[in-house]
Amino acid sequence: MALIEIQGLKKSFGKLEVLKNISFHVDKGDVVSIIGSSGSGKSTILRCLINLEQIDGGTVTVDGEDMIRDGHYAPSAQVKQITRKMGMVFQSFNLFPHMTVKQNLMMPAMTVKKMPKEEALEQCINLLTKVGLADKIDAYPSNLSGGQKQRVEIARSLMMKPEIILFDEPTSALDPELTGEVLAVMKQLAQEHMTMIIVTHEMAFAREVSNQVLFMHNGEILESGTPEQIFGNPREARTREFLNSIF
Repeated sequence: MALIEIQGLKKSFGKLEVLKNISFHVDKGDVVSIIGSSGSGKSTILRCLINLEQIDGGTVTVDGEDMIRDGHYAPSAQVKQITRKMGMVFQSFNLFPHMTVKQNLMMPAMTVKKMPKEEALEQCINLLTKVGLADKIDAYPSNLSGGQKQRVEIARSLMMKPEIILFDEPTSALDPELTGEVLAVMKQLAQEHMTMIIVTHEMAFAREVSNQVLFMHNGEILESGTPEQIFGNPREARTREFLNSIF
């Protein structure tokens, strides 16, 4: 059974149809990269999954539970419970500026997950060590580089013990030098079989870590397949044009 099943997802902003009949599934341990030009609807898919945007039609099932069935949402308590299975890392840094790194990680876990303080602290230290930032535990976000902030964001997402992490262009605001340190953490998560959906413009990274790539154009999945197929032998002329403009 797929961990995430999306069927016929539709979303419009006014008269602008942003998502047109989007369907795909994600199995446990999959790394799915969504690529395509700006405005093609990539980020909107993630925002609909995490319930930051309301959809206009379609079905979303997560871990066997319907979050949305034929455009109708489950009761709000159930939707909240389902979305808590997903973490999200945004392109802009959403750390609380008045809190230390430790507080940024521990507070949501203690508030939302009701995690005991001792357990939260232990997990905080373990995750900061994992992302290479144990020495920044008492630092404030203003004293971190962009790459360090994004790695703290990933650690904070992992604090909530999600089954799936959604990444929305996590390196788009970073210099190339800092991009590498964030991608290294994501690569490690992929090796540990964390289920991930990644909206990215880092094609070499998508090719290396994904087992499924979706190419979006004008609100539709124009082509999907393995990295070898999409990057090596795309069927659609528009996919070839897009890739040729990048490489």
